[in-house]
Amino acid sequence: MVEQASKVRHDFLRHDMNFPHVWCPGCGLGIVLGSLIRATASLNIPQDELVLASGIGCTGRMPAYVDFNTLHTTHGRALTFSTGIKLANPSLTVMTVMGDGDATAIGGNHFIHAARRNLNITAIIVNNMIYGMTGGQYSPTTPYGAKASTAQYGHIEHSFSIAELAITAGASYVARGTVHHVPQLDALIKGGIQKRGFAVIEIMSNCHTYYGRQNGLGDPVAYQKHFKDHAVTVNKAEKMSPEEMDGKFSIGVLADIDKPAYVDEYQHIRDMACKKTTEQGETKGGECAKERLDEM
Repeated sequence: MVEQASKVRHDFLRHDMNFPHVWCPGCGLGIVLGSLIRATASLNIPQDELVLASGIGCTGRMPAYVDFNTLHTTHGRALTFSTGIKLANPSLTVMTVMGDGDATAIGGNHFIHAARRNLNITAIIVNNMIYGMTGGQYSPTTPYGAKASTAQYGHIEHSFSIAELAITAGASYVARGTVHHVPQLDALIKGGIQKRGFAVIEIMSNCHTYYGRQNGLGDPVAYQKHFKDHAVTVNKAEKMSPEEMDGKFSIGVLADIDKPAYVDEYQHIRDMACKKTTEQGETKGGECAKERLDEM
């Protein structure tokens, strides 16, 4: 087991550059990175066929550390880059890693429509409930009443649930995990990559430097205990009353449905257009694109 873990780290991380990482000691992003490379390694996908894109923020640094095809894109636009990559080459396994602000504030519109289109992309959203890189400003997921550098007297806006938004917008696979429940997190990311359609994995993570410090959650160890005490498995949550779930959140697979994926529907349109032009004599049959995107 130790040798296998060492091999995964050796094969999937860029050891000759970018280390030590830029994240604060104890940041949950290191745990997320570990889960990501273990999940991808377990699927035996060639690294040249893996793509990891990110936007801006603490989470946005992650592509610098993995030995995949990677893009570090503009703020809130990671999913648009990933959409272009997937449509240009559907054979690639495309993952997008974002923070809560990157994905649901400036990138919120792209997030909603990526879910609606149901394109084969795995969106990994690290939710630490604050903007960490730029000084601890509140984000769309900062809880009501919590403190931030831009909410010194308590946040007066109400947050929304990333996972519930993804389900409502039409994602095929939606899951939530935490950086405390690591084996489960590995499995959730793996399930998202395997899902045909748009997959969202929301990961509750700690920013003890800003959110934790301003809201009395303590050091990384204490913050981890917070996740342990407040996370409830989906099966257990279904049996609990709203009062019992107050202040808690569910973890596990929240939605897993089968529906037409965008690349399949797009290939269908291509086939119809190709057939029509061939019948009309506008092109020779051999000139039509024959590759089947859903077989790549």
